[in-house]
Amino acid sequence: MGDRIEGIEVRIVSVPLPRPVAWANVKVEAREYVLVWVHSADGITGLGYTVGSRFEGGAKTIRSVILDGLLPLLVGRDPSEIERLWEEMSFQTLLLGGRTGGAATRAISAVDIALWDLLGKRAGLPLCDLLGRYRSRVPAYASGGYYYHDDLQKDCDTLIEEVERHVELGFEAIKIKIGRMRADQDLIRVTKVLETVGAGIKVAVDANHAWRDASSAIQELLPFDDLGLWWIEEPVLPDQIEASAAIAQKLRTPIATGEIEAGRSAFMRLMDMKAAGILQPDVTVVGGISEWLKVAHTAASKGIGVAPHWVPEIHVHLGACTPGVLALEYFHSGVGVLNFQELLATTLVVEAGEVVVPTDPGHGIELDGEAIERFEVIV
Repeated sequence: MGDRIEGIEVRIVSVPLPRPVAWANVKVEAREYVLVWVHSADGITGLGYTVGSRFEGGAKTIRSVILDGLLPLLVGRDPSEIERLWEEMSFQTLLLGGRTGGAATRAISAVDIALWDLLGKRAGLPLCDLLGRYRSRVPAYASGGYYYHDDLQKDCDTLIEEVERHVELGFEAIKIKIGRMRADQDLIRVTKVLETVGAGIKVAVDANHAWRDASSAIQELLPFDDLGLWWIEEPVLPDQIEASAAIAQKLRTPIATGEIEAGRSAFMRLMDMKAAGILQPDVTVVGGISEWLKVAHTAASKGIGVAPHWVPEIHVHLGACTPGVLALEYFHSGVGVLNFQELLATTLVVEAGEVVVPTDPGHGIELDGEAIERFEVIV
């Protein structure tokens, strides 16, 4: 019985940001993470995780789904039967959104990631080698560009200082926020960034669904369409697929979306309606590694690029085995709201704007036990 699941451990941590940050319609001071360990009877443990929510209680809901809904299903099962277990977990939580999103899919994502980590450790292989390696380094872009001040000039000064650091670190692509200030003010911010980094650096912008409808978004985004941006991300809410498609049809700049979409069917709708030129599945949201791969392979069959949302510690492996991945989203220390690196004992190696694939078995993530204890939320 050495190859059977013996137990699952779940812990919640809340990690404060170095300073509060804001985007289109949200201000954040801390971020919750749900950490999951799947233990097998032979002593091998796989680690998975997902993000909670911006309101208190979201992470607890995910934890409850795992312990009350998934644990009884998984104990005693063969952890290598990942596809079968994924199907059963999604069916078990069907009425809670297990195939379509929300806390149930995030719970499945965390467990699925842990199962793949466990399988890689058992095989003695890095995750990308288990899946089939294509490359050993994956291009990345430096993500950030949040709103740090309400005053335009002060905000621009902080923003320029940040993007200059991105370039100094060797990144050849960056992303900044738009949508919180007036469109003319955001145009100033973006223009200053383009002037600062020069023609050789790609610049994407993220609106975090700042607009309520397609016509308003198109009207205010048209001036940005002449800037040669890499992409415009989430101008409208993710479920406004028709609006996203209308914007994509009107603008030359590619529209990117998908970071909070869950399940292959959601991404199929985006592709079928031509609502995005770039897809952004997040392995901790979409349904884990198993579902992420299905989305990425379907996108490749349709000639659509993938730029996964956040989670570079896992996406580096998926990008290493998936040619269609354009770049990884990377937050270096002190930048951004997704501050998972504060929990890590070791961090990724980034050289000349590329993330080096770790060589440890599984996904290679090693957590800092003292940090976990310091930030843990006692349930």
